[in-house]
Amino acid sequence: MPPGRTAPRVPGAERSTIEDVAHAAGVSVATVSRALRGLPNVASSTRARVEEAARDLNYRPDPNAARLATGRRSRTVAVVVPFINSWYFANVIAGAEAVCADGGYDVLVLTSPSPASRADPVGGLLGGDRQVDGMIFVEVALESDDIDELERLGVEVVTIGQRTDHFPALSIDNVAIGRLAVEHLVALGHRRIGVIAGQAEDPEHFDVPGQRIEGARQALADAGQRLDDDLVTAGQFTIEGGYRAAQVLLARTDRPTALFALSDEMALGALLAARDLGLDVPADLSLVGVDDHEVAEVIGLTTVRQHVVEHGAIAARTLLRQLSGGRRSTLRRGAPISVDEAELVVRRSTQAPAAGAAARS
Repeated sequence: MPPGRTAPRVPGAERSTIEDVAHAAGVSVATVSRALRGLPNVASSTRARVEEAARDLNYRPDPNAARLATGRRSRTVAVVVPFINSWYFANVIAGAEAVCADGGYDVLVLTSPSPASRADPVGGLLGGDRQVDGMIFVEVALESDDIDELERLGVEVVTIGQRTDHFPALSIDNVAIGRLAVEHLVALGHRRIGVIAGQAEDPEHFDVPGQRIEGARQALADAGQRLDDDLVTAGQFTIEGGYRAAQVLLARTDRPTALFALSDEMALGALLAARDLGLDVPADLSLVGVDDHEVAEVIGLTTVRQHVVEHGAIAARTLLRQLSGGRRSTLRRGAPISVDEAELVVRRSTQAPAAGAAARS
C-alpha cells in the first residue's frame, strides 16, 4: 500500500470521516471537500487520489447524523473572524467548512470588530433571524458580557486564539514560531535581524505579533545578541505593508542582513522591495516568513509552516463533538485543544550573510 494510505475500514467500524480521507490522501480536509464536490482548482491527479482514498475507506458524508444526534433546529455553525480578506482567516474558514459539511452543518461567516468598538455583546451579531447551533471565534476577543450572552443563548463555542474559563480553546504557540524563524537565521550567522510585524487586533486578549517578536528576542538572547527595537517595523499583515516596511528597513545605512516577516504575505512584499532596491535574496538579504502560503514554495521562501486549514478543521470537529454531547464535560472549562506544532521549512531565501555584512552586524 502506498505511503500515507490506510487500510479500508472493516464493516461495522466507526464511520470514516473527512479527516480520515485527508490523512490517507495526504491532503487537507478542504481539498478533500473540494475534490469530492467536483469544485474547480483541484489537480486531476489530486482529485483521483482523494476519490481512491474515499473508496478505500468507504467514506460517505452523513448529513443527517448530526441533526439526528442533537435535535438542533438550524444545523448551522457561525465562524466569526475580524475580517475575511486575509489568507489566514480564509484558510481557517475552509477547514471548518469542510468538517461542518461532512457533519451536515452549514457555515455562516461573520465578521466582528474589537470589543472596544462593539456596542453590543457579540451575541448581537446573530440578530433576530440568525439561529446557529455553535460558533467558532477566530482571534475575536470575547468579553465577560459576550460570554454571558452566549451562555444565555445556549450556543456552543470554540475559540482559536483566546483562552477563557468557559469554552474549549485552540491555542497556537506563537512564541515558538518566532523562535524557530530566528534560530534558523542565527544558526546561519545573522546577528542584525529586522522584523516586519503587524498590529495586534486585540493585544489585551491575545497578541500574536507580540508573541512572535518575543520568540525572536529569545532566540537572539540565547545567542548572546539582542533584538534592536529600531529594526521592528509594522507591515499590517499585507503584501503592500510588507513592501513598505522592508523599504524602510533596507534604506538604512546599517540595514539588517536578514528579515523575519510575521506572515508570508508580508515576506512577499519584502521580497519585492528588496528586488526594487537592487538587493539579491538571499545573497544580500535572507528572508523568513510564517504560514507556508501557497506562493511560498513557488518563490522559494523559507517559512515557518502552520497547518492553518487543519486548525479550522480541528476547531470544527471539537464543536461538532460538543453539539453531539461527546467530551463536553472535559472540554467545557477552557480546555486547550492540541494542534500539530509549527515546523521550519527551509528554501532558497536564506543563507549565511556575506563575510563583510556578518562582521558589521
